[in-house]
Amino acid sequence: MFTFGVMIEQALKRLNITALNEMQTASVKAAEKDVDLVLVAPTGSGKTLAFLLPLLSKLKPETKGVQALILVPSRELALQIEQVFKQMSTAFKVNCCYGGHAVRIEKNNLAHPPAVLIGTPGRIAYHLDHRNFDESFIENLVLDEFDKSLEFGFEQDMSFIIGSLHSLKQRVLTSATKMDEIPAFVKLRQPVEIDFSKDIKAKPDLKLRKVTAPAADKLEVLFKLLSKIGSANTLVFCNHRETVDRISDLLFEHGLGHDVFHGGMEQADREKALLKFRNGSHRILVTTDLAARGLDIPEVQNIVHYQLPYTEDAYIHRNGRTARMHAKGTAYAIVTEEEHYKYLPEDIEEETLEDNYKLPEASDWVTLYIANGKKDKINKIDIVGLFLQKGGLKKDDIGLIEVKDTTSYVAVRRELVDKLLKALSGEKIKGKKLKLEIAS
Repeated sequence: MFTFGVMIEQALKRLNITALNEMQTASVKAAEKDVDLVLVAPTGSGKTLAFLLPLLSKLKPETKGVQALILVPSRELALQIEQVFKQMSTAFKVNCCYGGHAVRIEKNNLAHPPAVLIGTPGRIAYHLDHRNFDESFIENLVLDEFDKSLEFGFEQDMSFIIGSLHSLKQRVLTSATKMDEIPAFVKLRQPVEIDFSKDIKAKPDLKLRKVTAPAADKLEVLFKLLSKIGSANTLVFCNHRETVDRISDLLFEHGLGHDVFHGGMEQADREKALLKFRNGSHRILVTTDLAARGLDIPEVQNIVHYQLPYTEDAYIHRNGRTARMHAKGTAYAIVTEEEHYKYLPEDIEEETLEDNYKLPEASDWVTLYIANGKKDKINKIDIVGLFLQKGGLKKDDIGLIEVKDTTSYVAVRRELVDKLLKALSGEKIKGKKLKLEIAS
């Protein structure tokens, strides 16, 4: 294994990583030189570290401006990369800019420029156009999930941004699929290509199943399928936001716990939906292709294509959310007799459904909301201490804790929630009155 600088070794230690995988090793070796790089690797393979580690080694403490820019197609991916960078606990500042976030707050953050700026193309283009930060120090550009950014229609914004960066020494472009042609506006210069998209060792243990249903009965068939699947973590994919909402209404009527995720929701609601899925409060997430890539969500056991996507690439990305890191998974496609998709295997096995299934039980966890966060000097240790000492819980009664800037979320065993809320009524945390309630 090649030698890391002290800073990078420390960063890996803080991330509890002892060794990089083959793709990450190859990427870091190539990116350490000032050459343009195209990295193609499947979802879940660790591309974020593959570009963050060499980037870290290029940052200069004496430079007082934005040195590296990372463009991503979604707010969630921007926040995820920011979180990984912060976990490295370096001396360098990082900030996120994205649609749905207050421009005023971002402008104030940029007044004291971060070394690393992460954002969606539309919002970064806005700040660049309004000269809210000085681009002249930016030597490193990362275009993460570049193919997805093109799908989302960010070509014009990205072209404007790249055309405005005159000090670039390196461009790193990542993608989950190999692109036939990279647009000229990227201005790649004899790039080194690292392609792990067909890595045989990464082939997932994925079962494919088909459920045939008349178009008028698809909703009821979906409910039966979800009831049969039971308590396993499941992503239900749709092509349209309206379909997500329609499915949600049906599941709500049947009393089946779930959450929804799509681009028409407020950012806070989207983050909360992912959070509840991560901590196990909900085992079903109904979503558009927005959740197919780049999100920090746990191992998913089942994928359900309520509507199959228009392209094989999108189908592969959806299925890539399960059977990851040597785990097993199943992908179900709900289709009508009239629907035919070339990318579905002809010998795909038919899943049979009975007329009635027992409704899956609610999950073991409930998410609690605390109206205090990092800006109130609250951390996970404070919350655990309060819940154990004053709330009477045991460590195993507390699940995943996520502390945001002004709020915190805690997963607590369902049967203990009422008791905890009563026990902590009127209590304080870090000298402030505790506002604790079930997260809606």
